[in-house]
Amino acid sequence: MNYLDSPKPIRSGLVIVDPQRGTPQRVIVLQFNPDSLERSLAPQTAGADNAGDRTEALRLKGPAVETWKFTAELDATDQLDVAAPDGIHPQLATLEMLVQPSSAQIRVNQGLAALGTLEITPVEAPLTLFTWGSKRVLPVRLTELSVTEEAFDAELNPMRAAVSIGLRVLTVSDLPTGHRGAELYLAHLAQKERLVGGAVGGRLSTLGLGGGV
Repeated sequence: MNYLDSPKPIRSGLVIVDPQRGTPQRVIVLQFNPDSLERSLAPQTAGADNAGDRTEALRLKGPAVETWKFTAELDATDQLDVAAPDGIHPQLATLEMLVQPSSAQIRVNQGLAALGTLEITPVEAPLTLFTWGSKRVLPVRLTELSVTEEAFDAELNPMRAAVSIGLRVLTVSDLPTGHRGAELYLAHLAQKERLVGGAVGGRLSTLGLGGGV
């Protein structure tokens, strides 16, 4: 097959969504797909809180706590046809604002505090989705954002950086019933269930076991 006919790889990224309307507010496409992903799932077992209760040993009280970690590479020199007077400052700022309230929101809360408001509701961030192909679209919360800037231009604008990103998948245990993020999580879980159906089953004899375990 001609190299030019090869399918263009899908990019991974983050989508910021209005949780009420479901409309994308911003799409962050990772410049390069990470070379590796670290995923961790911690089961939520009922027995963990009732160590002496034998009836709880096999019960699950909710979805597993799932976390993802990966490193995103940003490089302004890889886009020589695109003007980059600020280096990769804009890309870094876009990622950093995912874990920051806006200056306008902070000013509003400062104003409420100055008026003597006793209880100020914490700022609600928009719904963030992490996408890794069509089979993995996950509602997430950023838990870690670590930036290593590696090269600079004459004005000390960063030109290349490695960004370590940690994500926690938001489940129905984290979001209200009917929330768009909760529905997306259930769709993700259903996708996993469909994939299980495509797995080739093994045989007990392969494990050296008979018909009854």
